Amino acid sequence: MEDIKENLEKIWEKIKLSAEKVNRKAEDIILLGASKNQPVEKIIQAYKVGLKYFGENKVQEGIKKIENLQESYPDIHWHFIGGLQTNKVKYAVKYFELIHSVDRKELADEIDKRSKKINKVQDCLIEVNIGDEESKYGVKIDDLEELYEHCLNKTNINILGLMCIPPYSDNPENSRKYFVKLRELKENLERKFKKKLPHLSMGMSADFHIAIEEGATIVRVGTAIFGERKY
Repeated sequence: MEDIKENLEKIWEKIKLSAEKVNRKAEDIILLGASKNQPVEKIIQAYKVGLKYFGENKVQEGIKKIENLQESYPDIHWHFIGGLQTNKVKYAVKYFELIHSVDRKELADEIDKRSKKINKVQDCLIEVNIGDEESKYGVKIDDLEELYEHCLNKTNINILGLMCIPPYSDNPENSRKYFVKLRELKENLERKFKKKLPHLSMGMSADFHIAIEEGATIVRVGTAIFGERKY
């Protein structure tokens, strides 16, 4: 418990300093605990010291945790942050508040269809393959506008912004150019379609401070909160 408390205090302080550096407010930034492969006990520990947002990468694992915790901790916000298969969408829209990983029209169509069935407008982010990596999910930069416009024509999907995972580097500073690029893409969409996009989900344990300097509103932090994954 002490480890998680200390870890979170350090992270919140780093968020505050990074935000102040660029004249932003720390309270405008959501710290999302990336809780993939972490036991429920660690989520509860983090919650008890003030963390209210958690992100899961796998639908089934997330559902088990949500069902385990939602009665006792109804004010936890659950986000889905992994690649999403169309056959898992009906579960994702039932259980998750925000889906970070819309990256193709087929997926947007399924989210819209499944959300309609349960009278929900599903909040989503479009995931951009910002480094054009074969191994990563995300829409290609050249196809982003077309996908966004497609989503705008759906009644039960609400795009709130963009998400990315930059190419891995030992030097966190190397992520900066990708964060700048994602922010510029968001701003271009806002100008062209005359619609505000409030969120940029970018930055993880090693580079979230740089992401905040470049406009992140959601940072997805796992290892720096929970320590190494146990399974």
